[in-house]
Order: sequence, then structure tokens, then C-alpha cells
Amino acid sequence: MAGSQSADRRTALVVHVEPKSRDGRLLRDAQARLEEAVGLTAAIHLDIAWSAVAPLARPVPATLLGSGKVAEIAAQARELAPEIVMVNAALSPVQQRNLEKAWGTKVLDRTALILEIFGERAQTREGRLQVELAHLNYQRSRLVRSWTHLERQRGGFGFLGGPGESQIESDRRLISERIVKIKKELEQVKRTRGLGRQARKRVPYPVIALVGYTNAGKSTLFNRLTDAEVLAKDLLFATLDPTMRGLKLPGGTRVILSDTVGFIADLPTELVAAFRATLEEVLEADVIAHVRDAAHDESEAQKQDVLAILAELGVPADRPILEILNKTDLLPPGPRAGLEAQNGRGGAYAVSALTGHGIPALLAGFEAAVTRGNIAAFLKLDAEDGEALAFAYRHAQVVERRERAGKIRLTLRIAPQERARFEQRYKKKIQLLEDIEAES
Repeated sequence: MAGSQSADRRTALVVHVEPKSRDGRLLRDAQARLEEAVGLTAAIHLDIAWSAVAPLARPVPATLLGSGKVAEIAAQARELAPEIVMVNAALSPVQQRNLEKAWGTKVLDRTALILEIFGERAQTREGRLQVELAHLNYQRSRLVRSWTHLERQRGGFGFLGGPGESQIESDRRLISERIVKIKKELEQVKRTRGLGRQARKRVPYPVIALVGYTNAGKSTLFNRLTDAEVLAKDLLFATLDPTMRGLKLPGGTRVILSDTVGFIADLPTELVAAFRATLEEVLEADVIAHVRDAAHDESEAQKQDVLAILAELGVPADRPILEILNKTDLLPPGPRAGLEAQNGRGGAYAVSALTGHGIPALLAGFEAAVTRGNIAAFLKLDAEDGEALAFAYRHAQVVERRERAGKIRLTLRIAPQERARFEQRYKKKIQLLEDIEAES
């Protein structure tokens, strides 16, 4: 792919390194992975002057790539004079240094690029701390241009240039001290978030966490469901900081919906560790809603990447996971109709967050998932007891309401964690269906 150099914007070359299997085949759709790498690079405001796939049969310790490919990219670098060459792979410090010498320009690997994006996008104090921690762990072994971000006006971490190098950049002790300090601050954030979760459990509302591959449309869906105004763009990693909103489902059940950072293949280990506090919302969620881009060529591979990261985070195997096949508006009529015909089967729902198509069925699916363990009960109240009636509506799902002679009879579905509160508050006024069945 070729492009032209802009006078106003900086340019980059993008090289996706795709390993070959033993029989010489590429392991994944290399072109799709290259397009993803181009999207990541464009996300830090670089124009892509040239991009290519570099098949790799055997990694070279000094440069990762073979000498022929290194020379080919060097020729492109001389001709196009990019500011950055982005190598979509993990580079060792030695490999990065050798490639910079060979190509005469800065080289970023996949980890550095993702860190740069996260550095620009994180908005909350917690998000900035987590990204800085990941960045420092990454730079500790490299100590090149690593501290320019301390003086920056913009986001990011100075991989793309800054006010200049200083003695602090090579001071490993200061980096280690900063890491210790950030970890202490994050522990405090973690405690604060834990208190917040405890407060929500006292309410309590079930939590549904939206997860998915980056750019799968989670934030657009979140906005559609909650009328929120979370940044939703056709942009990789548009959302970094978790957002939570209340949502009332069609049957009256109230839940908390959480929008989370997008996952990505080969997520840097530094970021998995650094974002564990943020992703604890996923671990604590009652239901996980996996949003997929149904129109993407690599949708199935992206699904496997997300499931692998969920397993790495320690999400229990029995946690209910709904699958949301998003962006059906981009599918041809035939495949779209096929997905919609299967709606709800196996916990999968075909929707378009952009148009709203399929949302009612999805909301019904949410309700079924969060009420799956609810306890059926009957509650008799005096019609004038407004406070007791309001409590029942707030803390249970009212399935049926009958009124006769100044009395109200409610058929309820109560979450297991609310059982004790209802039994204590209403005592002889409430009957659990399981108790009635046991007596008969």
C-alpha cells in the first residue's frame, strides 16, 4: 500500500510481521492483521506512507527480520523519509536499536505503539496511573527517550519526540522509585473501587460488563442502551476508562451497565497487569456481554482473543456470557437474516448499535440472564402501605399485581442476595414459592 506524505502531518511506515507455520503457511490472515496495525498507527495521528506484510519463517536475534526484508524497508525509508517505522511485533531492546540504525529513523514495536495510544486517551487519574506504570515497566529495560512525557503538554509518552533527553532518562533507580509510588497509589484506587462495589452490592443491582475486541462497537451500544455520551468513534481504543450507568430493563429489573477498554490480540503483558484494577469490574460482573463485530473478516479470531484474555484475567468458567453480534447493518441481507433467525439461541443476539435493530431482544436477554437465579415469591400488603410497596418495586421484579378489598398481592422474583432482606422486612406477609411447594 502506498501513500503520499503530508506537509502538515507526520508519516510512518507500517510492517506487520506474520510468523509462518512449519509447512510455510501464514498462521492468521496477515492482511487483516496489517490493516489492524495501520489502524493502530493512524490512531496516534500519523499518515501511513507505506505498509507491508513481512512473512517470518525464523526470527533473527539481531533484527527479528531477515537481512533482505531489512534492506527492502531501508530503501523505502530512504525514499519516503518517515518519522516512524512501526513494526507490528514485539521487539527486544537490541532488535529495536539495530533496526533504528539500519533504517535511520525511530522504530516502535506493537507494545510501544499501544502504550502511546493509551497515554493519549486515558482521562481519569486511575487510567493515567495504570498507563504510566505499564510504560515504565516497558521502558525500564530500554531507557531510551523514556522520560520526556514528564514535561509534555499533550498525551502519550514521548515516543514521537519531546523536549529532549536528560539525565533522568538513564536513571534506573528513579524509574524504580516511581514504579513503587504508582503501585501504592493504584492500591489506594483499588481500595476505593472496592468500596464502590460494596456500596453497589448493598443496593444491590446486578452488573453487566460489556467486553469485546477494540472497535467492536461497545461504546456505541453503551450509548444506545443508556443515553450516555461516551466517546464512540470508528477508532481503535476509543474507550480506555471504564464508565458505568444504570439501566432499567423491560421487565422492571434495574442493572448497572459497564463499558470497558477494548481487548486486542497480543495485548502487551505490561498492560494486562497494569489494567487489572480497571478490569476487576469484569471479574465482579454478574453477566459478561461479549460484543463482537459481526461484519469483520476476523470476527471469529477476535472472539478467541477476547476469550483468552478473559481466561487470563481469571473470569470464572461458570460466569454467564452473552454474545452480541454487533454491526449487522454492515452485513449483506442473507447473512444478516441468518444471524437474526438465531436470535437468543445459545445466548447470542444479532444487533446494530447504530440503528437500534435487535436491541429489544437483547434487553430481554439481559433480563433473563440477570434473573436466572431469582426466587419466586408472593407478597400481600395493605393498599395504603406505600413505603412497603415502593421497596418491593425497587428491590425485586414485580411479575404480577392484583388488588382486592384494600389489599395488594404481588408476584415477585427476588434476587438470591435479597432474600434475607425481604424475609426480615415482611416476615409473615411473604411466601416463597419453594416453601409452598415443600409444604404441599
